[in-house]
Amino acid sequence: MTSRQTDLKTIERLYRRHDGPGMRQALHAWYLKNQRRLPWRATRDPYRIWLSEVMLQQTQVKTVIPYWQRFTAAFPDVASLAAADPQTVLKLWEGLGYYRRAHHLMAAARAIVREWDGRLPAQREAFRRLPGVGDYIANAVMSIAFDQPWAVVDGNVKRVLARLFRLADPVNRPSSHARFQALADRLLDTADPSRHNQAVMELGALVCTPRQPACPTCPLATLCRANQEGVVDRYPVRDQKAAVPEHAMVAGVVTKKGKILLVRRPDEGFLAGLWEFPGGRCHKKETASDACGRLVAAQSGLKVAVGQPVARVRHAYTHFKITLDVLACRWESGRVRLDGPVAFRWMRRNELDNYPLPGAIKKVLPHLT
Repeated sequence: MTSRQTDLKTIERLYRRHDGPGMRQALHAWYLKNQRRLPWRATRDPYRIWLSEVMLQQTQVKTVIPYWQRFTAAFPDVASLAAADPQTVLKLWEGLGYYRRAHHLMAAARAIVREWDGRLPAQREAFRRLPGVGDYIANAVMSIAFDQPWAVVDGNVKRVLARLFRLADPVNRPSSHARFQALADRLLDTADPSRHNQAVMELGALVCTPRQPACPTCPLATLCRANQEGVVDRYPVRDQKAAVPEHAMVAGVVTKKGKILLVRRPDEGFLAGLWEFPGGRCHKKETASDACGRLVAAQSGLKVAVGQPVARVRHAYTHFKITLDVLACRWESGRVRLDGPVAFRWMRRNELDNYPLPGAIKKVLPHLT
């Protein structure tokens, strides 16, 4: 029988075969000795734990730490976040990516103040209904902050389980998630769910890594089927992803009397609320200069003279990559009449950094004179 056929009865049999209680004991002992000293582990404040889990989605720990520290210094509790200016929040989030997380945090904070007197609800279903809170965030916060018996399943956990039990279910296939969740639920130490969940995730982050896992130091090495059978490198199984598309983009640095035009994206959608130079995607066989003139005129209503290239930058987003050609544009006539963007500012070069900018635009700034 292949592990694709693993059902709940098989999971129960695997659990018993692997000595579930002994597995948990070994894992917890390892965690107490080897866990990293992360700032959100020094608090039981549900707000700060929630914030860390949101920031850690799709983002490495070493990147998150300074952001979390700056964010909690600026917004020490839910009420201060709920009352914050969105542009200030986005500026603090700048560079962390996945900006929808910041918008969801603000919306959720306002709902918590409005409906829960500024305190995170300790009931999972109530917390789960907040903007941006999925099953993973709900389980993580309920278990770590409130010691409730909910098992978390993220990429680290899936990798550990896939190797431990030799599960052939592709970890990046949505239909596989229920299998991993069922096994994580069975393995959960309900007496100490906070420590248990963090221990499994920490094992995946420090020992059971995607490449070159440190199997000799793993507390579960003697229980791990992939390790015992010498096939660790085959797990976890992943479905092959389609090639990431690449788009040719342009942006115009429009100048008028020594100031530069910056426009703000709508408050919904991709890169919501961020500021950028007017521009967009090139048509096929369209030159960067022609595309720049077309897009600047369409978005701002201005007549401009497109000049020399300023920079070419490359940037990767979750599902696509861009090559961005940035060109100098001189204002010739007209008043700004926006179509697409929702706000604009004329500002000097040294003022640009005061606004929350997408990563690609941040890469352009050193090229501006």
